[in-house]
Amino acid sequence: MKKMLEFKAHDGEIEDIALGPDNKVVTVGRDFQCCVWQQDQLVTGLHWHENLPGIPDKAYRYQACRDSGTFLGLGTVTGSVAIHIAFSLQRLYYVKEAHGIVVTDVAFVPESQPGRELLGGHEAALLSVAVDSRCKLHLLPTRCSLPVWLLLLLCAGLIVATILLLQLAFPGFL
Repeated sequence: MKKMLEFKAHDGEIEDIALGPDNKVVTVGRDFQCCVWQQDQLVTGLHWHENLPGIPDKAYRYQACRDSGTFLGLGTVTGSVAIHIAFSLQRLYYVKEAHGIVVTDVAFVPESQPGRELLGGHEAALLSVAVDSRCKLHLLPTRCSLPVWLLLLLCAGLIVATILLLQLAFPGFL
């Protein structure tokens, strides 16, 4: 093996590392941060005081991470489990103290045929394992979204309704 790149990612030890799509790397460290890297450049990161206000920095720490390409799964030393959108780190799912103690690993259910059967109608499934000798399955409900054509139709309807209301309020407007 040949070293390709070296840089300081965290203050202190790195707890876990995951390879993501587009040559991105996700790291969680003892410095209470989760970072997404492209080569040696920080793309984005999670910090307790920004993402979970009211929870003291020093009481919690990211412990495990996995990146499915679409989602980032995280486990903490307090037993909490979260799922974020991989590219923006927007939190979609969070269970405080899903386990009684340290989450040692997380893994997404693969998108194989048996995996899809386990997912049912859910968007993603994350398995978490902890020191409490339990393995838990976390199901991310499918997010609702509007088709683009429906959104455009609603916008056109809003414009027409606005013009008609202006015509009624101010005769001779058009």
